Amino acid sequence: MSTLLYALGRRAYRGRRAVLAVWVVVLIALAAGAATLGTGTKEEFRIPGTASQDALDDLGERFPELSGGQAQVVAVAPEGSSVTAESVQQAVQASLAAIAEVDGVTAVVDPYNEQVRGAISADGQVALGTVQVEAGWREHQDTLREDIEAAAAPIEKAGGTVEFGGEVFAVALPEVTPTEAVGVVVALVVLIVTFGSVLAAGLPLITALLGVGVAMAAIFLATPVVDVSSTVPLLALMIGLAVGIDYALLIVSRHRDQLHEGLEPEESAARAVARAGSAVVFAGLTVIIALVGLAVARIPFLTVMGVAAAGAVLVAVLVALTLLPALLGFLGGRLIPKARGEGQERHGFADAWLNTVIRWPVVTVLLVVVGLGLLAVPAKDLRLALPDNGTAAAETTQRQAFDLVADHFGPGANAPLLVTADLPAGSDPQQLLGALAGELGALPGVAGVSSAAVNQAGDLAVVALVPSGSATSAQTSDLVQEIRDADAEFEERYGVQVGVTGQTAIAIDVSDRLADALVPFGILVVGLSLVLLGAVFRSVAVPVKAALGYLLSVGASFGVVAAVFEWGWLADLLGVQRVGPVISFMPILLMGVLFGLAMDYEVFLVARIREEFVRTGDARRALQLGYAGGSRVVTAAALIMVSVFAAFVPEGDAQIKPIALALAVGVFVDAFVVRMILVPAVLALMGRGAWWIPGRLDRILPHLDVEGEGLDQRLEAQDKNEPSTV
Repeated sequence: MSTLLYALGRRAYRGRRAVLAVWVVVLIALAAGAATLGTGTKEEFRIPGTASQDALDDLGERFPELSGGQAQVVAVAPEGSSVTAESVQQAVQASLAAIAEVDGVTAVVDPYNEQVRGAISADGQVALGTVQVEAGWREHQDTLREDIEAAAAPIEKAGGTVEFGGEVFAVALPEVTPTEAVGVVVALVVLIVTFGSVLAAGLPLITALLGVGVAMAAIFLATPVVDVSSTVPLLALMIGLAVGIDYALLIVSRHRDQLHEGLEPEESAARAVARAGSAVVFAGLTVIIALVGLAVARIPFLTVMGVAAAGAVLVAVLVALTLLPALLGFLGGRLIPKARGEGQERHGFADAWLNTVIRWPVVTVLLVVVGLGLLAVPAKDLRLALPDNGTAAAETTQRQAFDLVADHFGPGANAPLLVTADLPAGSDPQQLLGALAGELGALPGVAGVSSAAVNQAGDLAVVALVPSGSATSAQTSDLVQEIRDADAEFEERYGVQVGVTGQTAIAIDVSDRLADALVPFGILVVGLSLVLLGAVFRSVAVPVKAALGYLLSVGASFGVVAAVFEWGWLADLLGVQRVGPVISFMPILLMGVLFGLAMDYEVFLVARIREEFVRTGDARRALQLGYAGGSRVVTAAALIMVSVFAAFVPEGDAQIKPIALALAVGVFVDAFVVRMILVPAVLALMGRGAWWIPGRLDRILPHLDVEGEGLDQRLEAQDKNEPSTV
């Protein structure tokens, strides 16, 4: 592979104008295609194979009036008055009548109707109107919201206030804010400090931004054929930007080292792509495999998210291997570093740090393991759920409505459950409906039955339940399972089959499926790391140590997220709107992304150490030389990653915030604690034994020339006989 990359780097250097033109044309073409053909993001999630999705599909076919979305109109009486006062009641009913005429609205539940239960708060201050909208409402969600809000004007004219919630007024879509630019600024500062050159520092940023632009345009171009949620491009931006900067950093750093050693710019660029580029290819593939592996959860929107992020990583790799050497060609000898006084100081610091770490390796290993173990303790309280309006910003109407409903009607009023029942032919639908509603209303964890209805065909009944607990509470999850477990009993007693659906039930099913996928996914990524690292380093101990270090990083990251989002530590400082469960796919996404990045750092650092060991056969000296050469790149790369991810935390959307925090903490722990402290301590403790591998296993594993050793040998032979010229 290194030989092929060597040729690729040289050709890109020589054909720099053509390479640059191709990438610019690709970016413009994709952007134009996305602008003309893209249909935008969609927030409608389907989870095939789950009980809630099956019940929802059945509801859509047989009771379409109830298969769309719902909105809440929360009317608050003027101070000193009541919603039952004649003037207020007239204003609320006039508003609901106007909302019923809005295009896309199929039904409105009047809270003052005698058959409606529990829609007027006990203190008389709040009236809760429910608006049913047609299926496919997401296609015109913004217009629907505006029309509903405008129709509720009579309430405000009467001196009351009105807030809007429910599924139609869901949490605001995530978007990029100026805060994210802080990560790019920090990355630039780190690059300038690392290279001591503004010119060299700008290269990784330029290539990363172009790569992200290509990836984002491709994602939006795919929207006509694939449902893409709003979280997908933001996640791809975050990951693509981080890895794009890191991969370019690795190649530019090797290029400048070789220029300092006296290589001509073209030869240096080709060798940098061959040597560091091999590590980039390996690192990128591990991230891509891990992200695509998210498909094991069998959740379509998560699969799309993983594939899109993997595509952003693939683009970052291709840009680093082609566009970057082309840009190096434009700069030529201007990247030759100045005198390396500062570099010697950096190596001096690395040597001092390493000597401290390996002075008492057993103590170091124990401190790291125990410390990270303690950091992981809060993870036992980590709860998972899909975000609801309670995670929205406090000033938004959906958050105001959510809090009003929870305070005046109980938390379960924000988490309705729809229980469907197939009615047998020849039965009395209304009699069965009444019996079912009574049975369901008496279950533990049910606060009440808000409505019950039978479809026009008389073969499907729907009972709307208000649980006692919130949508994310264990009590509500237990209630859903209890109703499903009682299916056989209902069939025996009434001859009906029941199902549970609605947004709350769907969210519970998604969380359960993701939780079930964590262990298989963990086995997949850990097993993959053992095989890949074994093939790269021809060692048993190094892959095992890398996998265990990765698990420590994951545990610590989970622990910090739980401490912030469950325990409330630093919640205000980090802008957490509500303490509670985090988004369901955070753990599996973190495991996938962090796996790839952890393997990146393992390769960047340990490959240099192994290279020296193969050359000298002295394990101690190889550790000293390799650590000094690799630690600088790992430090810079990790600082950039942490700054990019951390920039998405303060103003981040409720869906992105825990993911960004988990990645920032995970990268920091993995790079600066596991790779920079634990790894050298273990290698020092094991000595030559760290590089032992059974002969049979050595023959089975493929040979991956990550550091370009084969190319180095060939070039050395050529240099002895016929020095390379430009």
